[in-house]
Amino acid sequence: MTQRARKLLGEFLGSAGLAAAVIGSGIMAANLSPDDVGLQLLQNSYATGLALAVLIAVIGPVSGAHFNPVVSLAERVLKPEDRSVHETGLYIVVQIAGCSAGAVLANLMFDLAPVSISTTERADAGRLLAEVVATAGLVSVIFMLVRAGRAAIVAPAVGAYIAAAYYFTSSTSFANPAITVGRMWSDTFAGIAPVSALPFIAAQLLGAGIAVLAVGALAPQSALPTTGKVPQGT
Repeated sequence: MTQRARKLLGEFLGSAGLAAAVIGSGIMAANLSPDDVGLQLLQNSYATGLALAVLIAVIGPVSGAHFNPVVSLAERVLKPEDRSVHETGLYIVVQIAGCSAGAVLANLMFDLAPVSISTTERADAGRLLAEVVATAGLVSVIFMLVRAGRAAIVAPAVGAYIAAAYYFTSSTSFANPAITVGRMWSDTFAGIAPVSALPFIAAQLLGAGIAVLAVGALAPQSALPTTGKVPQGT
């Protein structure tokens, strides 16, 4: 297998694992605590944060563990020497495919239909603003740490950030276009209706753009050390 094929396989499997963790833990939480939405969210955020940290730590050495199109796009702007435009495009394709496959896997693990289109509408003004904030924060955490020469702590930092952002954002911090697409395919606790997905993705792209500007201003390459490839993801 070529190096590029290994990277793309890593991104696919990691994205699938992330979607399975997000959606599967949401289904389990709803089953375990059917009358307590707050407890459901706690269970979902706890499992997602831990799973994300582990996936980044394990797959980071293979592909950089982006699992997220906005991370790949931000890397292309901030560290263009790391990946070509073509490879970045391939990353985004396999991330979306992986998250969709992970959604199907989560549904099947809980004896649900492989695909059930979500009916949960989320795209009101407050939650779209929350997605801008959540995504800007995620991308900033990643690249500020990388530019500070602290890439080794990106995995736990990202897991902790996403788990916390479940609570301090009204959108519960999707912060990832690929997982947004994947969550359309499960009409369960973590799902999002297709009508809400495109506005969410637009908000995520805006948030990523804000983060790129912030990182460029706060941590220019000339001021801080750089280290290796970008580990990453939600």
